[in-house]
Amino acid sequence: MASTLPDPYPDTEGAAVPASGRTGSRIEAHGIDHIPDGERHGRARDLFSVWAAANVNYLNLVVGGALVLMGLTLGQALAVLVVGNAFWVLTGLLAVSGPAAGAPSEVITRALYGVLGNRVNNAVTGWMISVCYFALNLSAAAVAAFSLVEKAGVPAGTGVQVAVVVVIAALTLTISVYGHAVIVKLYPVITLALVAAFALVGVAVVRHADFSYTPAHHLGGADLWATVLAGTTLIAAGPLSYTTSADFSRYLPPTVRTRAVLGWTALGGFLPSVAVGALGVLAATTVDMTDPQSALESLLPAWFVPVFLLALVLGTVAINALTAYSAGLALQAVGLRIRRSVSVLFDGTAAVALTLYGLLISNFLDTVNNVLQLTVVLLGPSMAIYATDIVLRRNRYDGRALGDESPGSAFWFRGGVNWSGATALAAGSAASALCVDTLYTGPLATALGGVDLALPVGMAVACACYAATTRRASLPPR
Repeated sequence: MASTLPDPYPDTEGAAVPASGRTGSRIEAHGIDHIPDGERHGRARDLFSVWAAANVNYLNLVVGGALVLMGLTLGQALAVLVVGNAFWVLTGLLAVSGPAAGAPSEVITRALYGVLGNRVNNAVTGWMISVCYFALNLSAAAVAAFSLVEKAGVPAGTGVQVAVVVVIAALTLTISVYGHAVIVKLYPVITLALVAAFALVGVAVVRHADFSYTPAHHLGGADLWATVLAGTTLIAAGPLSYTTSADFSRYLPPTVRTRAVLGWTALGGFLPSVAVGALGVLAATTVDMTDPQSALESLLPAWFVPVFLLALVLGTVAINALTAYSAGLALQAVGLRIRRSVSVLFDGTAAVALTLYGLLISNFLDTVNNVLQLTVVLLGPSMAIYATDIVLRRNRYDGRALGDESPGSAFWFRGGVNWSGATALAAGSAASALCVDTLYTGPLATALGGVDLALPVGMAVACACYAATTRRASLPPR
């Protein structure tokens, strides 16, 4: 039964809520509340630039170079790059639930885990991991900005570093606070600017690349498969981290074509990730990508280096704005009754604190970076369950019913938890943990000689468990 409760956490109270995409001059009024059909607008192809702007970035250069550093040949690295980024199809699939429900992913997942179970899910996969990613990306942008400041003749002392981090975070959070309308309008411009800058980087990289490159030690047998799977997992971690893609599609009309939403979202992530990652692969054939920023600067004309550094900062701002936006919604979905704009600022403050602590005081960010290597153990099964639910329900979601958090809600299940989803997530994560070979080596990875099957095994177990235990009575009729 659909809920008749008022929208839970709107940013305006007692006033008409403007449609998000019709003006970029106002702060987005909606939070995790349902978007009425009258406020739905836009085209599926608008999603392409949203995801493209977030993926023409420094991170994809780094992970591309990492594939070669792992010992893969040029051809093997490019193949792994394509296969790993094929997981963007799943990100696209999750996005189709947005227009169907008129709600963000943080609310739709109540159908998977129940009202209370979903609060735990959002606290971990939605908020905590997002803030850590925000801090890591912010630190990468800050390092590029420090170099830019020093090239301008200003010593990057502690005070300057703090100021730089705060300024970059402020720019990022401004986009996130203004929200969906600004993202949709601004990101096509950001995409064009980043594509132009990285195209020039591409010309320089291709001119210097060694297309006959072969690694010093050729991998074979189990070692080759272990490296290929590790590389695929590294690349796939990018699209798998976006279990919140419905956040950016929920304003589209409910009549929008599902295939179009899936296709434009997937292409927006896949194409730039492969193209920029390939530049990282090619660069690694001629320079040492253990220090990517300095290595790439050595290939570029001196006049272009400041532009390159600015592009690194802009790309990070684009990706972090999406991260902070979703983290803000996750914080609301956890149960904090605060406005979306306030929750975004709270997320940003936490991320800035982590970044400054890591850059100026300790190696905290290194520790977080290592921990995030294990996020595939949780994010892989999480995405698999979400995708399975979309298929089982045939993408039929009642956004208003999902907004009902009362014990009488259709999504309260038993004790506020959908034990089918919770059990599937626990089983998938446990299976994945047994197969992992990153910070530690799981028993199954040990038995297989270090071959890490955490990603496919975790996703397969979670999918099978959820499909087998989900009650047909809880799904829409055929």
